[in-house]
Amino acid sequence: MAEKQAPQKQSFKKSVKHAASEIEPREKSIPQKPLKQKMYPGGGFKKDLVDINKDKPESDEEKSILKDIMSISGQGGLFKFISQARNGIIVESLETGKRMQAFSTMKVNSLKDIAVFTKQEEILLEEVFKKISDKESGGASIDPKSNPDDLKSYFLKILPDFDQERVYISDIKKMINWYNILQKHDLLKFEKEEDKTKKKVQEKAKAKSKPKPKPKPPK
Repeated sequence: MAEKQAPQKQSFKKSVKHAASEIEPREKSIPQKPLKQKMYPGGGFKKDLVDINKDKPESDEEKSILKDIMSISGQGGLFKFISQARNGIIVESLETGKRMQAFSTMKVNSLKDIAVFTKQEEILLEEVFKKISDKESGGASIDPKSNPDDLKSYFLKILPDFDQERVYISDIKKMINWYNILQKHDLLKFEKEEDKTKKKVQEKAKAKSKPKPKPKPPK
């Protein structure tokens, strides 16, 4: 089946982290409030700019293996976040190892915030990568340059209920290419379900073992 001409819009949503919106408040030591912008019309991408409070325990999102992995509009491949810069952020190419500055005018997209449309809901890209990893036993995926029919058939095995009207072949190619880059550089370290369960049990036991603070005597 030939690939349909995709309308000029994005088909799976993602969160774009514009560096400039975080740089100035941090330089001035002003705590930044979470800022959320609505999705673009027709699906598009959702932007979430979240200020991380170091005193709080990391959430599941902050523990994401894709937390510091970025894609940059107009730049091929993937990049790793290195540090903040005055007018943007410093990133390092996973393919070449070269560092560059991504300016605040560029669209820098964190992979941890990308979600793929299905018929019922949206599923995080990290979960899609995990499904691919499970299918391939941790190995590389199909060649993203395969013909459209093969790519679609492969992705249906990974995510049978993906929304075929909103997720195009070009999106599948991009996701598979990203997966292969991360797999090549050994950056897909997924925690097993039994390990997650064991960790939760240990955390609960640790919380129960903590002595409760003694009530202060009345003045």
